[in-house]
Amino acid sequence: MRHFHLLRNRTHCPTLNLEKLWHIAGEGVYEAAKSAKAGTAPVVDITQHGYFKLMGKGELPAVPVIVKAKFFTKQADGGACVLVA
Repeated sequence: MRHFHLLRNRTHCPTLNLEKLWHIAGEGVYEAAKSAKAGTAPVVDITQHGYFKLMGKGELPAVPVIVKAKFFTKQADGGACVLVA
């Protein structure tokens, strides 16, 4: 038994770029973010859509949004980011 403690898919981490964030969240979330009052922001949980890491390629419009993910790159960690266990 050479691989008694073999754990497959330990490094499985699907990624998502910032430029694709609104496609995952949906149009209703973007419209709610544009019309949100000061101090409120919609929450986008990308782990529910099967992505675990948020990458920093692309730009978001100047709309407040809170993103939940397991991992963030340095370029993507700029606004309100929540780490999900």
